[in-house]
Amino acid sequence: SYVPSGRLFAHQEGKVSMLVSNPSSTTSWSITLHHEKSSIKLDQLRGETSTVLQLPIAPDKRGKFMHKDCYLESKYPLSTVRLVMKIKEVYEGIVYPEPKGLSLQSFLAPEETYYGEEKEFDGLRAYDGSQKLSHIHWASVAKGELSVKVFSKETRTPNLVFNFYHAAADDEARLSQLCLWVLESEKQNLPFMIQMPNKLLNSAKESIDVILETLARY
Repeated sequence: SYVPSGRLFAHQEGKVSMLVSNPSSTTSWSITLHHEKSSIKLDQLRGETSTVLQLPIAPDKRGKFMHKDCYLESKYPLSTVRLVMKIKEVYEGIVYPEPKGLSLQSFLAPEETYYGEEKEFDGLRAYDGSQKLSHIHWASVAKGELSVKVFSKETRTPNLVFNFYHAAADDEARLSQLCLWVLESEKQNLPFMIQMPNKLLNSAKESIDVILETLARY
C-alpha cells in the first residue's frame, strides 16, 4: 500500500513510497517492485514484517498526479518461474511547480532596509570604495585620512510580498519563481504573502503545502 511521501516537483526526481508487508511466517525472497520503467529489488523480507520501498519518479508537469499499475514480482525459488501480484491501489497527489528562477537574496537585494535600519553610531573604519558617500567622515579627510562612519543596525523581519505578475514574464515561469521563493522563505523561516490574480496567500494563515498546492492548481 502507498504511504505518505515527500513533496513532488515538476521536472525533478522525487519518490513515491510503498509499504510492502509479508503476513506469512516464512521469509519471502527475491522480490521486485515494478512501475513502468522503474523497479526496486528487495532481496528478502522476513515473515510477519514490512518495509517501505521508494520508487523514483520525475513528474513532467505540475498539478494532479496519479501513480498506479505497480506490481510485485518474484522468481524464487526457480528463476524460470515468474510470480506476479498486481497492486490495485492508486496513489493520488499533487505535483508542485518546478522551483527555479532568481534567488530570494536577489529579490531582497534592492531593499536594504529589509535587513535592518541604521540605528547608532558605532565608530570609524577605512574607506574601501564600497561604502555610501553619505557615510564619509569629513573630519578625517581634513587630517589626510579617508574614513567612513559605521552604524549598528536594528534587525527586523523582512516584509516579503511577492506579486504574481511581477515574478516573471509568463504564467509557468511565474509559478516556478514563486515556488522557489516560497521554499527559500520556508527554509529561512520568513513570513511572506503572495498577491495572486484573485487571491492573497499569507504564510501566517496558511501552511506552506496549502500555498504550494494553490500554485500547482493555478
